[in-house]
Amino acid sequence: MSAAIRDTAFAAIDFESARLADRSDAPIQVGIAWMSRGEIEPESFLRSWIRPPAPVVRLQADFTLPAGGLAEAPASAELWPALNSRLAGRTLVGHGSGTERRFLRMYPLHGFGPWVDSLLLARAIFPKLAGHSLGELIKWFSLEPELGRFCPGLAWHDALYDAVACLLLLRRLLDEARLWDQPADWLERPRLA
Repeated sequence: MSAAIRDTAFAAIDFESARLADRSDAPIQVGIAWMSRGEIEPESFLRSWIRPPAPVVRLQADFTLPAGGLAEAPASAELWPALNSRLAGRTLVGHGSGTERRFLRMYPLHGFGPWVDSLLLARAIFPKLAGHSLGELIKWFSLEPELGRFCPGLAWHDALYDAVACLLLLRRLLDEARLWDQPADWLERPRLA
């Protein structure tokens, strides 16, 4: 049996990506935030642009690149120490975490995990909601003001904003379903029915 959810150290991660000239998708921004014992830890926040290996042809989301472009941003390999120090030993959180898992595979043998997918958790706890997107759930739970306090000046499709939103949603879902005393491994395959 694993430790209780309340004793689990979480790290939410979000990548924003772009279509490149070589027809691949690549991450161009990463955001990471921690939550321990139900408290978001602003001192843990990481927000970084990522220099892609080829020119950007199309952004995958509606946001603006930095004024100077991505030429001065660190390459993904240069971010490895910061990512490793913020993700190792924590339960990772993502909303529809497939993209985050795929982009973390660029770091072979990273060993990060286990994973909690807040999308699957929201569907298990509130299966009858009309929508389960991160934005819809944050709005439904009226978490926008708190999200704005943690991420002033940021908006959707900013990697840090989305990572913090993921943690706020996770916390609210755990509160709503009174899951804090459940074993943490329950979160990997949530089922309530």
